[in-house]
Amino acid sequence: MSNSLTDTITGILRELTKIDYIRPGEFPNIDLYMDQVTTFMNTHMSASKIKSDDVILTKTMINNYAKNNLIPPPDKKKYSKEHMIILVFIYYFKSILSISEIHDMLGPLCDSFFDSADNKSGISMEDIYNGIYASTKSQLSTVSIDIMKKSETAGKYFNEVTNKKEREFLQRFAVICMLSFDVFLKKQLIQCLIDTPGDVSKSGKTASAKNSGTKQTAKKSASSGQSSSNTAKSKSKQGNTTKPKAKQ
Repeated sequence: MSNSLTDTITGILRELTKIDYIRPGEFPNIDLYMDQVTTFMNTHMSASKIKSDDVILTKTMINNYAKNNLIPPPDKKKYSKEHMIILVFIYYFKSILSISEIHDMLGPLCDSFFDSADNKSGISMEDIYNGIYASTKSQLSTVSIDIMKKSETAGKYFNEVTNKKEREFLQRFAVICMLSFDVFLKKQLIQCLIDTPGDVSKSGKTASAKNSGTKQTAKKSASSGQSSSNTAKSKSKQGNTTKPKAKQ
């Protein structure tokens, strides 16, 4: 691979590792109005912008999230620390997941851990955020090493192309394809994990139990349908049976 492309990737990774996030303890301990929430989020997450005109959060976005039940409704038009934590999760999820997938994932989280008064496990939303923050920060170096390995692998291809610009383009394209395939596989895994039964709601029923009930209902319906079909066939046979005419 050309030195220019290697330097480009190295420079991008260097900048990405500098990206800061909302650190544990930085969320305000008082409830905020919507304008204050957008100001807080846009200020503290500005470093994660790829382009300077990228938007982190707007009032319209918050309203849409509320309409789609991604976040619980505010209390007297004020949003809590828990609301802002959920908004951070949504910001990262929405680049790779659909609204319905985000809803399926955040729904059980909010049901079980959003309201501390109803939370019997003793784990708060802030505890969850702190754990996720620590785990993701520790992955930065691992991800950077993996990307550099992919770049080195891509650099072994198309060296037979004599035209320098064409060779560099093909190698850059190879890196993009390898990274895209990696993202594709991970997205498939994420979607499968979201669809996997076992989410516990406040009622104590799991998705697997619901699915089991659905399957039993389906079996009963199928059995009932088969029984009705057999009865219909029996009646049909009886209807078609006529007495033989007496010989004259």
